[in-house]
Amino acid sequence: MALPECSLSTGDTTWIILATAFCLMMGPALAFFEAGMLRAKHSLSIITQVFAGTCMLSCLWLLVGYSFAFGTTFGGIIGGFDHVLWLNVPYDKCGPHSSNIPAALHALFQMMFATITPLIMTGSYAERLRWEAFLIFTLLWEILVYYPAVHWVWGGGFLAQWGVLDYAGGIVVHTSAGAGALAIALFLGPRADFLQYMGEAPPSNVPLAGVGTALLWMGWFGFNGGSAMHAGNLAVSAVVSTHVAACVSCVVWLVLSMWNHRPAATAMFNGILAGLAGITPASGFVSTQATIAIGLLCGLLAYYGSQISKKRFHIDDALDVHWIHGATGSLGSILLGVFGRRAGDGVNDYWLHIHSSPWQIFIQTVGVVFVGCYSFAVTWGILAAMKARMGSLAHDDDAQEAGLDWVDHGEVAYCRLNVLRDIRATHPDAVSHINGIALPSEEDYMKHSTGKHPGGGGLAIRPNAARDGYQNGL
Repeated sequence: MALPECSLSTGDTTWIILATAFCLMMGPALAFFEAGMLRAKHSLSIITQVFAGTCMLSCLWLLVGYSFAFGTTFGGIIGGFDHVLWLNVPYDKCGPHSSNIPAALHALFQMMFATITPLIMTGSYAERLRWEAFLIFTLLWEILVYYPAVHWVWGGGFLAQWGVLDYAGGIVVHTSAGAGALAIALFLGPRADFLQYMGEAPPSNVPLAGVGTALLWMGWFGFNGGSAMHAGNLAVSAVVSTHVAACVSCVVWLVLSMWNHRPAATAMFNGILAGLAGITPASGFVSTQATIAIGLLCGLLAYYGSQISKKRFHIDDALDVHWIHGATGSLGSILLGVFGRRAGDGVNDYWLHIHSSPWQIFIQTVGVVFVGCYSFAVTWGILAAMKARMGSLAHDDDAQEAGLDWVDHGEVAYCRLNVLRDIRATHPDAVSHINGIALPSEEDYMKHSTGKHPGGGGLAIRPNAARDGYQNGL
């Protein structure tokens, strides 16, 4: 690929560094949101998955990911090996995908997208996927699904050559992760107590979920605003669209939750995320007024879709990833073809930009369908191959009842949990064992007796202080 004319800008570089930091924050924010929305006995497992995944996937991106995604194309399918270990990725020169910032900064910014995309799916298989299965699946999915999708759309691959547009990841991130989330939810099947709550078990810590939502909202400004690759009117337009879509979708969910029951904080959180995911592919291409329509439609689609998915079809996508991320990202990508500005239009030229060609709408739909089907099929294939080699990928009912925090990690998120007492009550003989791991009594756990059970370290706390901070967790 011929290099664009290079003119490094201090202002643009500063903005993309800041945007990268905002995007990095989205990983922990996702962990906090999901931990708060899940039951307490599983919340530490989801946090561990997100933090471990962020570090592993960052290393993989450094090793081969950037090269496969943005290297010299092989037939428009995948990049080559010219940037392995970030070789030929200079800090003092531009790259083929950035004419105003150092090539290394572009690689770092894209690393943030590469780390969070597979981790979006943690909300689908939460509370049941085995730890070793999570590690293997995440790495394989990143290599076989995410890197090709990035290359096809952003790295000069065949979808980009056809004219498919994706401003900040509606197809590359949300469609691919949403389709993968649906595949893994169907493959694993529902949790042991799915019908008891219809997949909507009471969240353990709604304030923590609110903190996670707020940080994701803020981080999305860097996600979309930074995708402009410079500090200017395009970045401003993207940030404004990001905020407007989140607010409109949130209002949709709030009104519908009030209509059907009462104003639920968790509904507002999901509405915000649906709007953010839906505007991502179009945020740099549409007017503020068109953003209102996109936020409204994405809010409606995600709300009713998640209701139908669980209540009618009993699909146990724990946090409705395939609707809140997948369906909205896909819809936003297609609506880009309806509302998108043409290259010569200014940011404020029109009230509504319903002037894109039918071809753009068609090619956007082709891109969405192709990437979604590819992600679903490859995800299913990865899971089938893993099951043939490893056996069941999900924990059994007893382990799910005990909680993945203790079963997988030998720790619990909160210092005292009803689950420890309840498990001993149902297994009076013993040292209760789940998957061969001894469950301590609450008294033993609070004594910080590291010799009596695994994972005892790091939880030293005075019993009285523990009781003061006690939180009941399902």
